[in-house]
Amino acid sequence: MRKVSISGSPRENVGKTDAKRLRREGQVPCVVYGGTEQIRFHASEKSFKDIVYTPAACIVALNIKGKKMNAVLQDIQFHPVTEQILHADFLEIFPDKPVKMAIPINVTGSSPGVIAGGKLMIKRRKLEVLALPDDLPAEIDIDISALDIGDSVVVDELALEKIRFLDPGNSVVVMVKSARAVMMAPVEAEEEEVEEGEEGETPVGEEEAGATDEEGGKKPAEG
Repeated sequence: MRKVSISGSPRENVGKTDAKRLRREGQVPCVVYGGTEQIRFHASEKSFKDIVYTPAACIVALNIKGKKMNAVLQDIQFHPVTEQILHADFLEIFPDKPVKMAIPINVTGSSPGVIAGGKLMIKRRKLEVLALPDDLPAEIDIDISALDIGDSVVVDELALEKIRFLDPGNSVVVMVKSARAVMMAPVEAEEEEVEEGEEGETPVGEEEAGATDEEGGKKPAEG
């Protein structure tokens, strides 16, 4: 998995007023937890470009005023109108401890069903996996070369060495439907219709909402 570096500075003050000041200055209020201590810090919003605005997952190498650690982005909050990053939560990770992470899928190959006029339906853009940090993939390749109209790929059919899938085994990841079936089917909020090869990007953290603190980030346990 690729690694992205972020340099930050400890926050001297915590609260709404300080958070608003940081955002005006182009900084993002952040917190990292999961290790021996919880650290609140801020980092440049520009440094999130290679983490947020890409479909691939990554490990983040944090450097907070000389204190270095590896982490994964656990949650991120955006302004509903301006899409400015409001707050980011990181989880510190360790080489010998498995970590749970949502990994995006990457569709490969050409489906005979799509070539015959069917529509490729992507039911899950990301899959939850559990693995040691060094074994985490940036993407999960899904080969659709054998999919005809009516065929699908479920989680149980995927196999990656040293990776444990956490989604239900019978969950459909991708499927090919006839064009008529797509037109007749009711709209499902979680289902997307795409042409073969189309890329779909969902910003990290927007799919799940957790408990939030006064700054808009997930509230970690104190201490």
